[in-house]
Amino acid sequence: MDARDEFDNDELEGTSPLKENVPSEINAPLNDSLEPVEMFKDPSVSPDEVPESVSAAGSERAWFVIHCYSGYENKVRYNLEQRIETMGMKDKIYDVVIPTQEEIEVKDGKRRTVERHVFPGYVLVNMILSEESWYVVRNTPGVTGFVGMGNDPTALRPEEVQQILRRMEAEAPLVKVSFKVGERVRIVDGPFNDFRGQVSEIDMERTKVRVMVNFFGRETPVELDFLQVEKA
Repeated sequence: MDARDEFDNDELEGTSPLKENVPSEINAPLNDSLEPVEMFKDPSVSPDEVPESVSAAGSERAWFVIHCYSGYENKVRYNLEQRIETMGMKDKIYDVVIPTQEEIEVKDGKRRTVERHVFPGYVLVNMILSEESWYVVRNTPGVTGFVGMGNDPTALRPEEVQQILRRMEAEAPLVKVSFKVGERVRIVDGPFNDFRGQVSEIDMERTKVRVMVNFFGRETPVELDFLQVEKA
């Protein structure tokens, strides 16, 4: 999977208008049903005020994390890539990545593959940190700040970057599990199609679920694939 492929945010469920003022330059669909995330956003720091640590940064490229409004990751990446091009920063800012992962979900008896944000509200930037590159990134519409300690942008460790990239490059998409042990589910595939039962066990490694089905007047355990059941 190409880590830089775009995808349609309309695939994300629970979209609704943003409940706070958003710069008018940003115009992408929004998903505020995602889990809240912690962010670096110091209101005392002006977007034009370069932290002292940036001025003292070295000349080595590294991966940094920027925070943006959740649901606007694609728009922020587009805005930043346009600024890199027009402001001639290709020699300082090398790559902009939104960590995503393919996921299979079952809804209304139909399977579909969607791409989910691994870290909603975060975008990764591979760059040489300098006053100029910091300014370009920090002043990109939609960017609310760098992630770090206080005002200081903190580079990701190499092992953290590799872990994120490996997760994005996984060949087999994950299966979204919308049910829990004890909940009622409906079987949507196989010989027990349209039967209903209660989840007694979930095996994440084997992507199997055991459902107690009432069959001929007695509770019978049936082992099924995740994709064969959906929440009743």
